[in-house]
Amino acid sequence: MAQAAARTGLSPQEYLAFERSSPLRHEYADGEIFAMAGGTLEHSAVAANVIGELRSALQGRGCRVLTSDMRIKIAATRRYVYPDGAVVCSRPEFEDEQRDTLLNPRLVVEVLSDSSEGYDRGEKFAQYRTLPSLEEYVLASQKAPRIEVFTRQPDGAWLLRIHGPGERAALSSLDCALDVDRVYLDVFDRSPTGDGPPAAP
Repeated sequence: MAQAAARTGLSPQEYLAFERSSPLRHEYADGEIFAMAGGTLEHSAVAANVIGELRSALQGRGCRVLTSDMRIKIAATRRYVYPDGAVVCSRPEFEDEQRDTLLNPRLVVEVLSDSSEGYDRGEKFAQYRTLPSLEEYVLASQKAPRIEVFTRQPDGAWLLRIHGPGERAALSSLDCALDVDRVYLDVFDRSPTGDGPPAAP
């Protein structure tokens, strides 16, 4: 989740120049830049596992699985964001010759946290929906084994499917699925009594 605005009044070009010289990552919205907060162990582990599962499923199929280092431009609303993961299957389109700002993700992944959940479900999802290339939006909990998949329908509506332990989250845009148990493998600490991870709500 982005923190409070670090600088204001910047044009997109000024933001990109600033960002490319900064050791930290910032998102951009309406002239303001927001420093990206760090994540918990569970957040990082879930994101890494999702990336790994997608990479394994899509290997050799012409799709590229991208980490949170890839910035995405949302042209319709003049925003620049960093998702926790993304997939591009057509020819990647970039803002400029730097090739560090993607324009056409097919799928985007966000790992939810206490500070980001409302933003990821609401405003950020609304921004992502303006991307013509986006076909699916994946939300993964860092508190329990739970994956939500929003799939764009032919009429422009978005269909939500929720998946928990023992299930596979189908990704129709990629013709593959995420195994929930594998995504959450070794993510949660086990208690001294041997109890497993929290159950999905």
